[in-house]
Amino acid sequence: MSRMNLGRIFLVGVPFVAIITVSHYLLGEGLNRFEFTQVEMAAQIKIVLYAADDATARKAAEDAFARFHKLNALFSDYDAQSELRRLCDVSSPGKPVAISDDLWAVLVAAQEISARSEGAFDVTVGPLTHFWRNVRRTKELPSPETIAANLESVGYRFLRLHPAEQKAELLRPKMRLDLGGIAKGYAVDQALMVLRRHGIPRAMIEAGGNIGLGDPPPGKSGWRIALPPLSPDRPPTSYLQLANKAVSTSGDLWQYVEIGGVRYSHIIDPHTGFPLTRRQNVTVVASDGLVADGLSSAIAVLGPERGLMLIKNIPGVEATITFLDENNKEKVYQSRGWVKLAN
Repeated sequence: MSRMNLGRIFLVGVPFVAIITVSHYLLGEGLNRFEFTQVEMAAQIKIVLYAADDATARKAAEDAFARFHKLNALFSDYDAQSELRRLCDVSSPGKPVAISDDLWAVLVAAQEISARSEGAFDVTVGPLTHFWRNVRRTKELPSPETIAANLESVGYRFLRLHPAEQKAELLRPKMRLDLGGIAKGYAVDQALMVLRRHGIPRAMIEAGGNIGLGDPPPGKSGWRIALPPLSPDRPPTSYLQLANKAVSTSGDLWQYVEIGGVRYSHIIDPHTGFPLTRRQNVTVVASDGLVADGLSSAIAVLGPERGLMLIKNIPGVEATITFLDENNKEKVYQSRGWVKLAN
């Protein structure tokens, strides 16, 4: 696995569902356009691909969805039998646990992004995300003492990796890992690799806020991707034209709760223990989904100025941040190379 070109992971737990062919069009180059959707990991996964025939397309899509399903069995923090949950249950100081290649790849990448972002991104935030899920249901804000107690088990430095043995060690009691801020990008990368092994390089996979792009459609220079607006009732106004890239968007467009007139995002600041309250969308373009996913999560926590500083020296990474300021006015920050991507 490369370093900060990191590519690869994840999602939550929903039963494996039969593939549905949504559309199928005959095009040039002897290729047909196929579109498949399937619910996996509490999200609708969409695969668009170009293949010579229905049998080839269907088999490739089945195997790509199966890869998502397998990764979910490893990375879900909901499933008590997942590899991630077993690691959290078994490991303790002085007791590292051997882990799979997939989980190792994700944790190595996560720790690098954590170090670069000074802990703005942190997969050890699990005790807080688990706690705030309950708050979103009860709509009762916790006391500062409760947050402080949960923070005692949070900190990426409390996750120790042992490269020689490919083991992970949790250094604090009651630690719980949550890969929700990075794992979908890995899953998309892996599914695209499955399609390529089937001889299908022209493909796009969308999983929530994560999009993986292979070679462009026949006769096109890239895939046209719409950037989400800050409000769900507004149409997109910005687009990207990309191929062989990954796009990840982090924000509170759908996942949030309002308590006492304050909008709390599902994204939690690992330093304070509280969810973000600013309205924002962070979109990152990178060479692979793992990097794009992790960095968009980190930038969301850091804010626009510090977020753009984070990616300034990471080759091939660009970002745009749209947010509402204190006067409820929309502002946009972009990395220097973003203008070359937008159209």
